[in-house]
Parts: sequence; structure tokens; C-alpha cells
Amino acid sequence: MKIPVGVIGVGSAWETQRLPALRAVPDRFEVTAVCDPVGHRAEQAARTLGADVHDGFHALIQRNDVEAVIVYSSEWYGALPIYAACDAGKGVYCAAALELRDEEAADLRDRVRDAGVAFMTEFPCRLSPATLRLKELIATKLGRPRLLFCNRRELSGASRSSREPCSVDLIELVDWCRYVAEEEPTSLVGSMHRGGGGDASEYFSVSLEFSPPGEFGTGPLAVIACGEYVAPQYEESLAYRRPADMKVVCERGIAFLDMPSTLIWFNEAGQHLERLEHERPVGEQMLLHFHRAVESLVLKTASLEDAHRAISIASKARQSARSGQRVFL
Repeated sequence: MKIPVGVIGVGSAWETQRLPALRAVPDRFEVTAVCDPVGHRAEQAARTLGADVHDGFHALIQRNDVEAVIVYSSEWYGALPIYAACDAGKGVYCAAALELRDEEAADLRDRVRDAGVAFMTEFPCRLSPATLRLKELIATKLGRPRLLFCNRRELSGASRSSREPCSVDLIELVDWCRYVAEEEPTSLVGSMHRGGGGDASEYFSVSLEFSPPGEFGTGPLAVIACGEYVAPQYEESLAYRRPADMKVVCERGIAFLDMPSTLIWFNEAGQHLERLEHERPVGEQMLLHFHRAVESLVLKTASLEDAHRAISIASKARQSARSGQRVFL
């Protein structure tokens, strides 16, 4: 069944990621309306898709021919479109990076749950071909993860200085480690380096301990590092000796993931290189998952719970970085 949807916030990745993903599933979704704070951007997107344009998200959500909304950008709007969609009883695909505190995330989770609508948060690392293949190898050849290392480095810039350091990256990486480990962290230690004399962070790291309390070292340990310390004039250095997006040390081998579709792993038989470009792109896979959630008669809240949990852990990591103390979860 084709579901009519409205797009809220076109976002910077519209031409390269969002539009191609929507065009790849024409039998699942029909975009009937678009809104964006930048008028000409909304008009161009709507013209491309043969959709109507709205100045605000309230009017778009109230349309009879919109059964669900896809939020591609939260700029100017924040979480308000999600609350409005809940009031209207319409599903939400949230691809926007929402800046929420722990208590705000809990309130949003409860609001969506009470509304009984389909909800999906975009965590692309989960559904990337490399991650899915890694999960297969963990179950068959590599064994349980023992150590996980995640790295993400970005260009520094004034456009990021208004938000918490590395917050969006940190939330996604926390969720990724939880998904791969298939366990819940029990404590964490965060650290932060601030640069330039302002509030913006150059580097943030957190160690997630998955061992039972009082038994440190018996369970998996995840070390996450994200930084915005590369100045724009040194942009080419981002590709120099770039670390793997994730390195996983398992009971019977080790794996290196380069997102979204390259996996190199080692076991007693030697090195194995897998390139998974033949898989369906992650953006398309996530839209297909959302389509199933909207059509399902059984509400699936895993994505909602995972998003809240990742936001809560990221909030505790920042608390640990400020206090210099371990935080138990």
C-alpha cells in the first residue's frame, strides 16, 4: 500500500541522500506536501516531487492526504512537529538531529507512546550493510564482543558551537555500541577537551562499561571518541590515516567497519575483506522499515525506546565529563 506523507524540513542532504531514497520506493510512499523554513528550498523540493508547499508544519500535518510525516530537518522547529503529529494521530519518521535533554526525551517518548502512532528514529549505523554482516559474524564465527572502539571526527566551525559538543554523533554512536553488544551499559566515564576559550568542545570521549556492577572487566567495554578539532583549512587531513568507524575485538577474532558497506575481519583462518555495495542503500532500508511500522496493527516502540536510552546515556556522559566521576546507569 502506498502511504501519502508530508516532508518537514528539506535539510542539507536532500539532493544526495533524501530525494534518491524517496524516489527508490515509489510504490511505498507518495509525498503530497512539503514545508521548510527556506521558501525557495521547499518550492524546489515540492516541484520535483509534484507536491504542495506549506509555510508551516501545522497546516501540512492537518491535511487529509497526509497519513505520516517525515522530518528531515529540525532547524527552527525542534521537536514541535512530532508533538503536532501525535495530536493528529499520524506516524513520524524522524531523521532530524534533535537536541533534547534527558527529561525532554522522556516526555517526548511518553507523548508518542500515549498517542499510539508509529514512530521511527533514524539510526543509520544500525541498518548499514557492514553492521548487519558484523552481527552475523558475531553469531557464527567471531563470538561475543569484548572491546568496541568508535571514532568520528568532524570539521570545527561556528555553525556547531551553539549546541552541546558532539551531541548528535555521541547519541548515534552510543546506540550503535548498544546494538552491536546486545547488552545495556551499567556505568560510564566521560571526558572532554574544550578549545578556543569558548563553550564549543574540540573532543569528547566516553567509556561504556557493560559489566555487572562490582565486576568491571568481565563484560564488553566500548570506547567512543568524537571530535570537532579539524579546522576548515586542514580539511584534507580528515582522510589521512582515518581510523575505522568501528573496531570490534571479539572472542574469536577482530573486525574493522568502514561505513556503510566495507568490513574487514580476522580470525584464525586469516584476513577476510567484504564489500557489500550490492546491498540496498541504508536510506531506502530505513524508509521500508518505517512503511512496515505504519502499516502494522501492532505498535513497535523499540526505536522510540532506543532513542530515549541513547539520549539518556549521552546526557550522563556529559555529566561525567563535567564532574570527572564515574556515573552508574
